[in-house]
Amino acid sequence: MMAVGLQFFRLPPEEKEKLYSDEPAKKIRLSTSFNVRKETVHNWRDYLRLHCHPLEEFLPEWPSNPESFKEIVSEYCREVRRLGLQLLGMISLSLGLEEDYIEKALGEQEQHMAVNYYPQCPEPDLTYGLPKHTDPNALTILLQDPNVAGLQVLKDGDHWIAVNPRPNAFVVNLGDQLQALSNGAYKSVWHRAVVNAAQERMSVASFLCPCNSAVISPAAGLVGDGDAPVYRSYTYDEYYKKFWSRNLDQEHCLELFRSAQLQ
Repeated sequence: MMAVGLQFFRLPPEEKEKLYSDEPAKKIRLSTSFNVRKETVHNWRDYLRLHCHPLEEFLPEWPSNPESFKEIVSEYCREVRRLGLQLLGMISLSLGLEEDYIEKALGEQEQHMAVNYYPQCPEPDLTYGLPKHTDPNALTILLQDPNVAGLQVLKDGDHWIAVNPRPNAFVVNLGDQLQALSNGAYKSVWHRAVVNAAQERMSVASFLCPCNSAVISPAAGLVGDGDAPVYRSYTYDEYYKKFWSRNLDQEHCLELFRSAQLQ
């Protein structure tokens, strides 16, 4: 997966340009930074965004160059989805819920990925690959560059720690929707990507997302009698549009969805 991703980013610019778009709603696109239409300072990142489920719907629009791209990436997407659904089952059980509770609550989950490329940066102290943010989806499965560190997570709200690559391992980030569904028992993680002057870096982030019409609200069994849930009910479509209307590093988007009684 990493090898074919790197092959794509090393294609001639005129070949990659065919896929370029700065429209956030476009499901298959090559872009840069995070949201170039809104930012005043851009991030040091190029990324290929691919929607992955159902595969037969999106696969025809994926890049055909490199030649092996579609075959390798589609197999990777299938396996990552299978892993993600297993993890959601374990998270449900850990909350005292039925194993399939979260999967059902999220509906027929969408899946997309970002193949991230961070070139060498001549002045890495002046920018980020990605600034601090939480993920708006349910679960993120991240394949890191095995040789170059760059991911950092915020610990205890006041200091950043590096998540160094480990051989044959994924990093799993919990997203905002699991924080809402668990009534705050699980937290979505603040994280960022730093760049360096000496080495390029890649990562592949796979996102499991609720279907747009899924109504996200805390499981009844996780809200005490007489207590208000931490977050009001909302559709994922409502949340996602709000997330993309803001800058990436603003306050936690979930704060805009707190129950009225708790505001």
